[in-house]
Amino acid sequence: MLKKEHIKKEKKKEAEENYRYLKQVLQGIFIAYLIFVVAFYFLTGDQLRYRESRGEQKMPAATSGTVELCRGNEVTQYFQTNVQRLESVSVLWGTYYRENAGTVSMELLRTDTDQVLMSGQFDAATIPEGGTTTLYAEQPLEELPGVELALRITADSREGSAVSPLMDGSNGAVGGLVLNGQQAAGQLCFSTAGTDFIRAGQHYGALVSIIGAVLLVVLVLVWSRYLHGRPDVLAAAILAVKKYRFLIKQLVSRDFKTKYKRSVLGVFWSFLNPLLTMTVQYFIFSTIFKSDIEYYPAYLLIGIVSFNFFNEACGMGLMSIIGNSGLITKVYMPKYIYPLTRVMSSVVNLAISLVPMLMVSLLTGVHFRKSALLALYFLVCLILFTLGVAMLLSAAMVFFRDVQFLWNVFSMIWMYATPLFYPETIIPDQFKFVLQFNPLYHIIKAERTCILGGVSPDPVVYVQCLLMALAALLVGALVFKKTQNKFVLYL
Repeated sequence: MLKKEHIKKEKKKEAEENYRYLKQVLQGIFIAYLIFVVAFYFLTGDQLRYRESRGEQKMPAATSGTVELCRGNEVTQYFQTNVQRLESVSVLWGTYYRENAGTVSMELLRTDTDQVLMSGQFDAATIPEGGTTTLYAEQPLEELPGVELALRITADSREGSAVSPLMDGSNGAVGGLVLNGQQAAGQLCFSTAGTDFIRAGQHYGALVSIIGAVLLVVLVLVWSRYLHGRPDVLAAAILAVKKYRFLIKQLVSRDFKTKYKRSVLGVFWSFLNPLLTMTVQYFIFSTIFKSDIEYYPAYLLIGIVSFNFFNEACGMGLMSIIGNSGLITKVYMPKYIYPLTRVMSSVVNLAISLVPMLMVSLLTGVHFRKSALLALYFLVCLILFTLGVAMLLSAAMVFFRDVQFLWNVFSMIWMYATPLFYPETIIPDQFKFVLQFNPLYHIIKAERTCILGGVSPDPVVYVQCLLMALAALLVGALVFKKTQNKFVLYL
C-alpha cells in the first residue's frame, strides 16, 4: 500500500511539474514572438516599408552627344516613371575633352501643372568626360507613376567651352527627346532612382497582429489538448525534451568531446579551421582568379562558416541512428533525439566559428549596423533547415547504407552550386535557376546582406527562408516518424 501511495505521489508530482513546465514554455514562445516582432520593426527601419524600386530607369549606353549646351540651347527629355517614390535623376555628360566653363541648370517638372519637382545647378568646369550630374529630391516624390515629367537642361556657357548631355540614338531607343524645340530621334542618357512601397511593411501592425492571434490560438489548443489528456505532438515534444534533457546534454557533450579527442589544439580548431580555409580560398580567388568582391574575406568566411555547419551537422546526423544502434536496442528514448543532439553539437561549433567571422569582418573594414543582428534570424533558419535534412538522412541511412557515399558526392555538388567563394554574377543565365531552388543560397545571401550590406533584405526573403526551413524540417520529421519503428529491424 505504501509503495502504491508513493508511486501515486510521484506521478502526481511529475504531472504538476509537466503542467508548470509546459505552461512556461508555451508562454515563452508567445513572449519570444512579441519580442521578435518589436525588435524586427526597429532593426529593419525604413527597409521594412520601402524597397529599391524595380521601375528605375537605367542609364543607357551613349552613342553620341546632343548639342553643345551653350547659352540659348535647351535639352528636354519627356518621360514617365514607374518609381513609386522618386528620389533622384542623373544625366550623363560629354565634355569634348576640354576645359569648360559656365553653370548648368537642371529642372524636373510635371508637364500637367508646370510644377518644379527638383532643381539644381552645376559648375561645368567640374563635370568630367563620361561623368554624371544628379538632382536630388528634398523628400521622396510620390504619386508620380503615370504622370508625364520633363527633365529640362540649360546652361549659360559660351560656345567652345560648353558641355553636352549624351544621348542614345541607337535603333529602338525610347523617344521623348527634344533639342531646341525640335523632336530628336533617340533618348537622353539619364537614369532615375528611388524606392517602392512594400505592402506588407505598410500594414506591419495588422499583419503581426493576425499572425500573433493565430499563434495564440494554436498554443491555447495545445494547452487545452494536454489538459484533457488528448495526444498532441508539440506538447509531447516539449515534455520529451524536459524528460530527457540530461541525456541530451550528455550526448551533445560526448559528440563535442569525441570530435576533438586526442587533438592538441582541441576546441581551438573550431576557431582556426574556418580561418585557414578562408586564407587558402582568399589567396586562390583574389590573386589567381582576381575576384574583386567588396569585403571579400568577410564575404568568403560567412559562406564557409554557414556551409561548414550544414555539411558537418548533416554528416553527423546521417550516422546518428547507425552509430547509436547499441544504445537504441537497449534503452528506450525518443529516437529523434539522436539526430537532434548531433545537430546541437554542431551548433556549438557554429557559435565558436562566429568569433573569427566577426573578427575578420571588422579587420576588413565592414561597418556593422543594427541590421547585422538580423543575420541571427537567418542562422536560426539555417539550423532548422539543417535539422530537417539531418533527420531525413539519418532515417534513410538505416535502410540504405549507400546514402553515406551518395551524400558525400551530393554535398560537394551542393557546395559548388552555392556562391561561397565566387560571385553569383559569373553564373550563366541559363543556370541561374539552380540558385532559385537552392535554400542555402538564399540563407547565405541574406546573411551577407545584413552583415556586409548593412541593410535588411526584402521582407519576402524572411518569409521565403523560414518556409524553406520549416518545409525541410516537416518533411524530415514526417519521414523519420513514419520509419522509426522499423529501425530496430535493420540495425
